[in-house]
Amino acid sequence: MCNEVARRIALGELRQDWSQLKIPLRFPEGAPNMAPLASVRITDPTVIIRAARDEGGGAIAGEAELVTRRWSWPMAGGPGAGRPLYNYRSEGRRFANTATGGRCLVPVDGFYEFTAPTEPGQKRKTKWLFTPAPGGALDGAYLCIAGLWRADAAVGEAFTLLTCAPGPDVAPYHSRQVVLMPRAHWGAWIAGEVDAADLIAPAPAGSLAVARVG
Repeated sequence: MCNEVARRIALGELRQDWSQLKIPLRFPEGAPNMAPLASVRITDPTVIIRAARDEGGGAIAGEAELVTRRWSWPMAGGPGAGRPLYNYRSEGRRFANTATGGRCLVPVDGFYEFTAPTEPGQKRKTKWLFTPAPGGALDGAYLCIAGLWRADAAVGEAFTLLTCAPGPDVAPYHSRQVVLMPRAHWGAWIAGEVDAADLIAPAPAGSLAVARVG
């Protein structure tokens, strides 16, 4: 499961792309200092984009907002109680927006997966970086991972990444993949008005470039 991403995206890139979609991007907590990060891990803060909200928590139609939130909230019960919920299966769920949670997008320029050691004497797992492939279905300077945010009593508002069956680019490395939302669906995803099953799908072949980084 994905437990590390890279985020080296300039704030201006996000402003420009949402402007091209004709969706105003608001900064209700001020424009963040988006220092380039080669590694964002579970419990770290990073930026998310969600439907803009008014003072009462209601959605503002046709607008988005960017805020910084923690990756993962603690599981509430069962054998994993207290452990960070950083990935969440997407199958069979609708994911409606409410005043205390809902859909979001997590902009990253790449995500990492790990496989068993491949060389004699290698102790650590092999680390792979997945980035947008030029000319592919996710072509662009960065990716947007579909996620969920929620208000949690222990850690405040936090987010998790959605997962689905892997596409051909990811399948040789992992049995699941994070849900990568095509640019054309960004607005529909955060608005929460289109059924999740109509937007979530494995990434098509040739969407991702893969490079060994460790």
